[in-house]
Amino acid sequence: MPISTSSAVASMNSLADLDVLVIGAGFSGLGMLYQLRKRGYTTRVIEAGDDVGGTWYWNRYPGARCDSPSEVYCYFFDDQLLRDWNWSRRYPVQPEILRYLQHVAERFELRRDITFDTRVLSAHFDEAAHHWVTQLSNGERLTSRYLVTAVGCLSDYEIPAFKGLERFQGEWHHTARWPKDGVDFTGKRVGVIGTGSTGIQAIPVIAESAAHLYVFQRTPNYSIPARDRVMTDAERNEVKAHYREIHDNIIHTTLGQRYAMKAGSAFDVSDAEREAIYEADWQKGGFAIMFNAWEDLYTNAAANETLASFVRRKIAETVKDPKTRELLTPRDHPIGTKRPPLDTRYFETFNRDNVTLVDVRSAPIVEITETSLRTSTDDYPLDMLVFATGFDAMTGALFNIDIRGRGGMALKDKWADGPLTYLGLASHGFPNLFTITGPGSPSVLSNMPISIEQHVEWISDCLEYMRGKDLAVIEAEPDAEEAWTRHVGEVAAPTLMTQVESWYLGSNIPGKPRRFVSYLGGVGPYRDICQQVADDGYRGFTLSKAG
Repeated sequence: MPISTSSAVASMNSLADLDVLVIGAGFSGLGMLYQLRKRGYTTRVIEAGDDVGGTWYWNRYPGARCDSPSEVYCYFFDDQLLRDWNWSRRYPVQPEILRYLQHVAERFELRRDITFDTRVLSAHFDEAAHHWVTQLSNGERLTSRYLVTAVGCLSDYEIPAFKGLERFQGEWHHTARWPKDGVDFTGKRVGVIGTGSTGIQAIPVIAESAAHLYVFQRTPNYSIPARDRVMTDAERNEVKAHYREIHDNIIHTTLGQRYAMKAGSAFDVSDAEREAIYEADWQKGGFAIMFNAWEDLYTNAAANETLASFVRRKIAETVKDPKTRELLTPRDHPIGTKRPPLDTRYFETFNRDNVTLVDVRSAPIVEITETSLRTSTDDYPLDMLVFATGFDAMTGALFNIDIRGRGGMALKDKWADGPLTYLGLASHGFPNLFTITGPGSPSVLSNMPISIEQHVEWISDCLEYMRGKDLAVIEAEPDAEEAWTRHVGEVAAPTLMTQVESWYLGSNIPGKPRRFVSYLGGVGPYRDICQQVADDGYRGFTLSKAG
């Protein structure tokens, strides 16, 4: 692919092939490419898949859908795009989100600057030349003034080291690497391992065609009905008429969503009034019941229990078999402290005759044989295994690349005790490297497209500032990085979320440092902080000329 050089940036990029190299072609990478190209920067995106999509390219498992409403799970950078695209459902399914991202790539001719079917093996900072040297799996070696990682927070999938998996004679798949042509469960004895958000989406769909479905559950989960439905033309038109107003509101909220926590405590109202509010939000579906609730829901265990017990009662009303009902009822963690799922008839699925729930907390998985999964008490014959076992979140995908900064320091070595970042955007010792929705930003605890666009805009504006002042190198200062990392921990500490083992803290990965790495201060306040840093001449960063 020929690389053109923009005269507008040639002076700052005379020694490098590119102004910017971007890793990943999902929401982040496409948005970054669009903004950089618009501003005249020579840019290449490197993508491991054979098309755009990121998360929505790889995660094709049955039932995969977004848990943010479609009207806010999109790009807001182009008004005509907002007007032209028609979401079909309240919560978009994976195929539709993938079509949307493919449409964006086609509409803005982004594919011409994307190299597909190629992985980034390494990226090393050349201190003498002040640029990044990146080695690709296709043998190509590229240099770029800046490096932007758009690898996603949940892209490095995890399969626990189950004894005997290599000898299993049936078919097995991880939900994060689902075959493009799908999987036929008809007449099969299927085992699903994992009841997190992914498992909760996939299980009801698999149960519809499998001869028998065994669900291997370690931790029961609170789940809220999505109550998904087809959007009407009137609803779509109403949203389109107010898109800019919607955007200008949600960028200042806690989650980047159309939810607003109630001031005060869950105990400020009577038990009857609180129950009525929960019931109304439960019937609406979606996260309203959790994120339109009171401010103390995630800091006060007693307040949290008012909602947790409500959801437990709903599970009890739904699941018929007493033993299964009890196994499905979460009692060991406050609601919302693990990743909260939305579901479509998840609990109802366990009333089917062809579905068996297996508690692997009391009877752990011992091994996988040629034809079965064996726990400490039973042997379950299987034709197929589905792993819904999650991800090495936030850092796994970055550590899969040999990223080295000043003095040859590896990123995974610097972050050996947990990520150290300034604003979740940059790390000291790694000049001109930006991480979109990296550790220390709201990231997975927000509506991702909103957080992504904020980072994309901030990085683009930063590069413009650098260019305007003829600066070549930007690097987070160690004091700013330490202060921000400390602040992220201090904001999280009073919450119930730090008291529970979850992938939010890396607890699902053996040996991973236990640290809460998402910023809980909220999308709006975080945005304001980032803007103030920029307004102060990028306070907390060292900026310098090439010499």
